[in-house]
Amino acid sequence: MRWRWGWDNRGQNPDIDSLAVRPKHVGIIMDGNGRWARRRGLPRIAGHHAGMQAMKETIRACDDLGIEYLTLYAFSTENWKRPQREVEFLMKLPRQFFITEIDELMERNVRIRVIGDTEQLPADTRETVLQSLERTKQNTGMNVNFALNYGGRMDIVFAVRKLAEAVAEGRIAPQDIDESALAAQLSTAHQPDPDFIIRTSGEIRLSNFLVWQSAYAELWFTDVLWPDFNRQHLLRALQEFSGRQRRFGDIGR
Repeated sequence: MRWRWGWDNRGQNPDIDSLAVRPKHVGIIMDGNGRWARRRGLPRIAGHHAGMQAMKETIRACDDLGIEYLTLYAFSTENWKRPQREVEFLMKLPRQFFITEIDELMERNVRIRVIGDTEQLPADTRETVLQSLERTKQNTGMNVNFALNYGGRMDIVFAVRKLAEAVAEGRIAPQDIDESALAAQLSTAHQPDPDFIIRTSGEIRLSNFLVWQSAYAELWFTDVLWPDFNRQHLLRALQEFSGRQRRFGDIGR
């Protein structure tokens, strides 16, 4: 299979008006912070800090372009395996982000959501996250999901446990369980599945990100490392999405 790769800085800026079709829900696997730092002789945490700046710009760009849902893979269930110092720094980033950016998010009418098991987050980070959720819960603009301590398989397991409990308690029958019933128990319940998944840094895999929800998502991979990802890269990705034909098993038109 020959993959179609993303755009790099050698291309021309795509025309925003050429985006005839835009995804409703974009998911982004923000990858490459460590390699970005290593290439510059910097510690890995410097790459994560630079990655947070790229994340801020991407949120602004998606909001400006009218994207309704944005899901950002911030910390996976597997990331706990990293060196302790790096994990501790990564756990501080959400708190830093929400404290410094909450006012702009409110001005933009953005609603913050978090998917993943927040119980394992440090207490001060979890408290700041919950405060941000509460403060933005009445906002009616773009929904931004931060995947924190998130794993797609874990998401499915938790959903299955809820359904099993419902069956055991007699609230539903086993034959009532279908795709819709399971989807309603996922962390993204009541949100549309992602239309478009972007991954930076040249890796070509989902890495346990929204594995159920991404069954029919269009995928776009780029060699650009996440801290270098900018508005122009996003526009180029969206331009390619606009040109794809989504058939969902049909023969198309």
